[in-house]
Amino acid sequence: MSNSMDDDIARAIALSLQESGLAPQSAPREVIDVDADEDDEDARFQAELQRAIEASKQETSKTSTVASHQPPSTAAQASNPPPTSSTASSFLSERAKLERERLARQKRLRPDVDNAPKRPAEVLDVDEDDDDDLDQPSSAKSTPASASASVGRGANSPELFLDGELRQTANKYVNPQKDKRPVFRLSEIIGPKDDVEFAIVSAFCWSWMWVYAMFSPNTPVIAVDHDPRGNTTLKQVLPNWIRTTPFLRNGFGCMHMKFLLLFYKDGRLRVVISTANLIGYDWRDIENSVWVQDIPKRPAPVKPPANTEDFASAIVRVLHSLNVAPALANMLRTDHPNLPIQRLEDIRAHWDFSRVKAALVPSISGKHEGWPKVILSGHTRLMKALIDLGATTPKGKELALECQGSSIGNYSSTWINEFYHSARGESTQNWLDMPKTRRTKVPYPTSIKILFPTGQYVRESALGERGGGTMFCRRNQWEGTNFPRQLFHQSKSKRGPVLMHSKMILGTFVDKPNTLNNAQRATSTSSSEAERDTPVDDDNGETLAGWLYVGSHNFTPSAWGTLSGSGFNPILNVTNYELGIVIPLRTQEEVDRVACWERPPPKYIQGRDEPWIQSESPYFATVS
Repeated sequence: MSNSMDDDIARAIALSLQESGLAPQSAPREVIDVDADEDDEDARFQAELQRAIEASKQETSKTSTVASHQPPSTAAQASNPPPTSSTASSFLSERAKLERERLARQKRLRPDVDNAPKRPAEVLDVDEDDDDDLDQPSSAKSTPASASASVGRGANSPELFLDGELRQTANKYVNPQKDKRPVFRLSEIIGPKDDVEFAIVSAFCWSWMWVYAMFSPNTPVIAVDHDPRGNTTLKQVLPNWIRTTPFLRNGFGCMHMKFLLLFYKDGRLRVVISTANLIGYDWRDIENSVWVQDIPKRPAPVKPPANTEDFASAIVRVLHSLNVAPALANMLRTDHPNLPIQRLEDIRAHWDFSRVKAALVPSISGKHEGWPKVILSGHTRLMKALIDLGATTPKGKELALECQGSSIGNYSSTWINEFYHSARGESTQNWLDMPKTRRTKVPYPTSIKILFPTGQYVRESALGERGGGTMFCRRNQWEGTNFPRQLFHQSKSKRGPVLMHSKMILGTFVDKPNTLNNAQRATSTSSSEAERDTPVDDDNGETLAGWLYVGSHNFTPSAWGTLSGSGFNPILNVTNYELGIVIPLRTQEEVDRVACWERPPPKYIQGRDEPWIQSESPYFATVS
């Protein structure tokens, strides 16, 4: 655990103790098996944590007893909690000191491990404030979403999204004149704390106290996190919270997925796929994108078909890869035997996903060999999803891609052509059967635009250079011999001078220029600079203008994977864990509406425009 994570967890434990109004208990109980190499400091932490857990359990029992004799409105009115006990306060300061000492020892033993906070608060100005100082509530900002996507259930009932809804996050710095559409806030997505029965939550960066305050202390939560060493771990880090981390080969890559699965007491399941981490900064100061869909519970469970890859089965597969199953089993075995799911497969059996029109696109870190496994992850999963949605690039049309994100990869013409094959919805089998020496000579497709903010745009944005702490491009990348500088375009938010942490890939179907020759068409190097998006028919007879991906994937090989092997036996190597969705787009109006950037994006001017390079920023030089 990093120092910032430890401090956050300590404050959250203190908050739980304060809310419970109980003194820490003296006899700790082992709830979770700690790793064999755990040091004495972590053992002490677990013992102190268990005191908070026992206090929370006692408060849970007390609250349940009171609630059974009082109406909900009366039971919800709690008295002012007493201050945090001296024992808890001493634990916090002592634990912080021990953690700093442990990190110092680890740095001496393993200098290759970076223990610095992933997003330092002193740089990004992240604090624990809520977003009360943001723009107007989403319900008052604009006209409501269409009835097919959003359903209200009364003045005191939550807004439901039974057909899925994509929105940007609320932002403190947007131009109110440009920001007229509904937005999402994390507190509104989660809703009333006491309505949530159980949650599975994932992010790369956490502000533990901030997120913990979004839920009732009595709600069991499984938190999926990134382990800097890439180890599979399982620990109880907060009262009723288990932190789990998945395996990363040799410690490389990251667990980058950002999602919430919220199980409510009324039976519904809310699926949330986001580009935002679970820190206040991502939901307040920079712009992110969130897709939400409510899934109704079936009247009775069904037996899901075997060997079928659909949205629900993909969720289950992702959860297994993230080490969630052991965390769930531990919760069921200890303090929470009556969770709404007894095993991950219950998600498929108990909830009706028939109204979900999006396709889930995960990247699972690791080596995947053979077509049955290769098409379940990375850009080849995107290819399979486009085929299933009927959103493959039709004959006579060209695919134009706009790839927007917050991090730039190590690009090669081989990888971008490889990705472009998948993005057209075409099997990469023919690409792999092409001799490798020939693949390396295929030029970059000119119908791809890579969107990334210029240094000038970052400096002129609302937060200036200090707001560029989540945008990553390196000088050695930009000046690489074969780096595709000619594909770079400006990334400007439609909502004003704010920086975007959103990650989208927009694919549109355009007419092919008549100047193309057959060789260019065969190797995916055709050009389409005319932005005329013409709808085409999909397999169901519906017209499509293109498709949109939104999720945690940046446009990088680490996120989407790289292919090797042969067309007969392909191998996909994926570095990161990523998650997103792809949706079909039926009209040009819908294309323009879902894109979070100004279109068409202006191309970098050679000799004037360069990408934002954080390492060269005077601001970051002064705070590093």
